[in-house]
Amino acid sequence: MIVNPASTPLPAPDTNTVRGYGLEAVHSARQAAGADIEPGQLRDFSRTVAEIQWLLVILVLLHHVFQGSAEDHTVAVYFGLIIFVATILVFQYFAFLRGPRRWLLAVGTWAMILFVSWVLYHTGRLDSPLLNLYLLPIVTSALTLGQTVTLLQVGLIAACYTFLGYATDASFFTVVSAGNLAAALAPMLLVAYITTMLSQDIHHTMGKVRELSETDELTGVYNLRAFNPIVAREFALAQRHRRILSMLMVDSDNLKKINDTHGHEAGDRLIQHVVGAIRHELRSTDVIARYGGDEFLCLLPEASSADAAQVAERIRKRIADAPVTAGNATFATTVSIGVAAYPDHGTSREALARNTDQALYSSKARGRNRVTVAHGS
Repeated sequence: MIVNPASTPLPAPDTNTVRGYGLEAVHSARQAAGADIEPGQLRDFSRTVAEIQWLLVILVLLHHVFQGSAEDHTVAVYFGLIIFVATILVFQYFAFLRGPRRWLLAVGTWAMILFVSWVLYHTGRLDSPLLNLYLLPIVTSALTLGQTVTLLQVGLIAACYTFLGYATDASFFTVVSAGNLAAALAPMLLVAYITTMLSQDIHHTMGKVRELSETDELTGVYNLRAFNPIVAREFALAQRHRRILSMLMVDSDNLKKINDTHGHEAGDRLIQHVVGAIRHELRSTDVIARYGGDEFLCLLPEASSADAAQVAERIRKRIADAPVTAGNATFATTVSIGVAAYPDHGTSREALARNTDQALYSSKARGRNRVTVAHGS
């Protein structure tokens, strides 16, 4: 099917939005998981929190095995252990069923604080040798949940510490006691601050590394390493919710000739010119990636083949109508585009990609500088 340029086009995209990076689709997945944490990173955090929670259980058990305490307090501590272990198991089961969630991490660290407070109450209160266990939820929160949540948890620890002090001595609320409270909380605040700062630096560096590993250096768009997981997610959503989506494959018609005639710098400028035209016509929810030297893939969620064909025609026309300037050279360029849509042209990612590629090949075979929509699956 060859696109008729006279067909009614889609509304022009808002050029004030992010053009063609697909960041809205990517950020929506991150926000569903929590803040700007990657889903894979959130799974790692969830596993780390679970390991720290089990470490806390082991430390309390070891203390009672080797130190012991009064029988009534031992029963109370073991009761708290049972409740805490049950809480851990429930959270892990929920995370297994629904996937890790940021709020689960937060609730898990709050549960750690309450459990530590319960254990301290029955093992000497402020004189308990386990008082430093409060550092575990602080470090856990600082590494995984950020500064605000960590400060709130320090506040809860301060309240628990005050309660333990009052339970030890009814005259706890004095100037001297307030000084002791401040002295006890100062190391915790310092640990929270340092750990949070280090965590933010690590996350920032990891984000930069991830961006470099997922971005094409010449054009600034995604590479296949970043594009493939996005396609997998969008395709799964389309199947689950019975939505449509389309794919474009855009290929320059004369890159080799430009490289041979004007040099590779001109060829690079041509590729950037093509990307600029594509990004101008895509919505903020669409995604573009560099597939090869002069080939690009575009994913258009909730767009039919007819809609995608109109977008492709606008891309083709914009590129054909605007000459490329590289140094002292000015030259024209064109592109050929293949279009395929789910489910009309394939009910799997592989079939959709294959039919998009075949449609592009058809555009090339028919004389180039045109848009071809794939035949039905």
